[in-house]
Amino acid sequence: MAKTATKKETTKSTKGKVLVIVESPAKSKTIKKILGDKYMIEASYGHVRDLAKKGMGFDVDNDFQPTFVVIPEKKNVVDNLNKAAKSADIVYLASDPDREGEAIAWHVKEILKVPESKIRRIVFNEITPKAVQHAVDTPHEIDMNLVHAQQTRQILDKLVGFKISPVLWEKMKNYKLSAGRVQSVALKMIVEREELIDAFVPVEYWSISADCVKDKIPFVAELTKYQGKKIEIASEDDANKILKELSGKDVAFVVSNIAERNTTRKPAAPFITSTLQREASSKLGYGVSKTMQIAQKLYEGMEIDGEPVGLITYMRTDSVRISDDAQVAAKDFILGNYGEKYYPKTPNNYVKAGKKNVQDAHEAIRPSYIDKTPDSIKKYLTAEQYKLYKLIWERFMASQMENATIKNKTVEISANDYQFKVGTSNVVFDGFLKLYQETPDENCEDDECLAKKMPDFKEGDKVSLKKLNPKQHFTQPPPRYSEASLVKALEEYGIGRPSTYASIITKIQTRNYVEKIEKALAPTILGKTVCAQLNEHFKDIMDYQFTAGMETKLDKIAEDKAKWVKVLKDFYVPFISTVDEAKKNMEIVRIESDVKCPNCGKKMLVKTSRWGTQFLGCEGYPECKTMMSLDGEAKAPVEDEKSDEKCEKCGSEMLIKRGPYGKYLQCVNEECKNRKKIVQTTGVKCQEKGCDGEYLVRKSRFGKLFYGCSNYPDCKSVLWNEPIDEKCPTCGAILVKKVQKKMPKIACSNKDCKYIRDAEVEAND
Repeated sequence: MAKTATKKETTKSTKGKVLVIVESPAKSKTIKKILGDKYMIEASYGHVRDLAKKGMGFDVDNDFQPTFVVIPEKKNVVDNLNKAAKSADIVYLASDPDREGEAIAWHVKEILKVPESKIRRIVFNEITPKAVQHAVDTPHEIDMNLVHAQQTRQILDKLVGFKISPVLWEKMKNYKLSAGRVQSVALKMIVEREELIDAFVPVEYWSISADCVKDKIPFVAELTKYQGKKIEIASEDDANKILKELSGKDVAFVVSNIAERNTTRKPAAPFITSTLQREASSKLGYGVSKTMQIAQKLYEGMEIDGEPVGLITYMRTDSVRISDDAQVAAKDFILGNYGEKYYPKTPNNYVKAGKKNVQDAHEAIRPSYIDKTPDSIKKYLTAEQYKLYKLIWERFMASQMENATIKNKTVEISANDYQFKVGTSNVVFDGFLKLYQETPDENCEDDECLAKKMPDFKEGDKVSLKKLNPKQHFTQPPPRYSEASLVKALEEYGIGRPSTYASIITKIQTRNYVEKIEKALAPTILGKTVCAQLNEHFKDIMDYQFTAGMETKLDKIAEDKAKWVKVLKDFYVPFISTVDEAKKNMEIVRIESDVKCPNCGKKMLVKTSRWGTQFLGCEGYPECKTMMSLDGEAKAPVEDEKSDEKCEKCGSEMLIKRGPYGKYLQCVNEECKNRKKIVQTTGVKCQEKGCDGEYLVRKSRFGKLFYGCSNYPDCKSVLWNEPIDEKCPTCGAILVKKVQKKMPKIACSNKDCKYIRDAEVEAND
């Protein structure tokens, strides 16, 4: 357990110059405003050390003892931190309140060349004056149990990657492959879902509805029963038989039963990471990474009335716990703005005793300041920030409000031996619905989902039939996973943790194992093949329960209920045996297509270029160098697309073709065959003063992509990394996308500026 500093130590620590080291420079302004000029605020920009590149970075024969080295790009950061620490009387390590943040704090402590007695660890769940000041008043030692849990995950992941990936390289040549401990299981989920979809055989069924009128009010009733039992209509013949029986002039449609009942709808719990990601996907259409990027900015602080303000609590959490202060603030707001009837007699509590795999280090995701309503600060936020903040604010406030009361009415209408049903629902008391309604499930059939104006029904009343509507249906296969539904599945299996969901989904896409098709995740041919090999030769790694069990063991290490070295030893021995067996038994794998080479007649193989794009290449290479672009879904060459451009040499049409290096334009005239590049724009304006151009995607003579101004040669501004439409908070230059240590980053394009952050999330536990 972390040891809290004594009151005497705390008082002493606040005298003289104080240094606070945070992870992200975005937090600096907010914390500086809270603590004042007496405090220096510096950022570590995430991790400052990593496992050594030589070997695996840890000694298997010496209890997996790791060797950490300063990350080369962070040498200047480390120098600056040491310079600041030497001038300070006390150093507070204020990285994020989770395992990754604890590990970052420990690594920073290890690189600081100051007495350990000067260093304190502080944590806060929200960047507010009260939370930050409380953290400063109650510093503690670094919790090495959390550090060991993070370190164990790091070693496990490196073990799996460094041992399995070379096997794949050897057995599946011509492909850029790697394996990950958790990412491989996520890939398996997507592949298995695709197999279910492919194997699905649709079954025909029919439904019949009746257009009716009573008291001049039209309504629709659905056929549900025959002789009191649920009816199933399997074919058109069955449907026609029923229609014939109900179409007679002597058939009367009579109200036979009316049932009314009041139901209570409870508000949903405040957001945790996974539910925020799902709801942002359903309501706002945001991907998992985008949601976390926006939430990160809201947490770190926005300029409100000229002052930096942290708007939400920490956004990586799987706990629904709410602090007493937040509950009191919510109560006061609800009573003052909605009235007593909208606040429950006892505060709503969503914490379930005994729930497994919950890291209760911090609260649910909620607004830091209840009085900062979304509309009151809208002008200070971007459209995306406003929408997400509004979602978080309303969800939290609704979670503290009274239940809603719904009056449901079900009317049964009999016609001979057949029964039709029509349902209505009316809100008797809106309660939390006054503020927020959770997105219903895709297959919601609850009467509460309906809202219709209906006649006044009484038993024995006759209704007029206007028309019977038969409709053919077919059962549907399970849908492909979206990013949000995959997160839900991972959470249900106990795989991954709040801080890992975004990086898991990013990795399987950047490795070309999975692609997005209409916002759904579908496995590529390469992904299916890799999954099949891993399933056959690494059963434990691909087993859901085994992977979830490892997560539980990491939790136990964090809770000091398991020893990290033993967990690694128990994993290592059988794992290495499995790797050795795979080396012996895995056969050389080629991904064959159904296409034959147009030049030599041999099979065309699916291959991966050095840039990661898949294409078809002749198996007779290097004698035959035929290449074709690939439609990964159909294992067939992609058809040429028509373009609006005309050939500048002969005036003929230009077709869009695809090669192993991407799309290009080619003239349809066989005698001309003029080719030219397709100009791709980034949409980012050139940063050179006075230039109105924008950065285009270009390729150097050596095949390397770069981004040059559209006004070239008048403007020669060049970026070697993809720009994004965002300015550096430190120096104002354009930010660009980078990949460091196989993870996407956002960095400053100015070489003299050291600003850098993770692309999707600040930390990756």
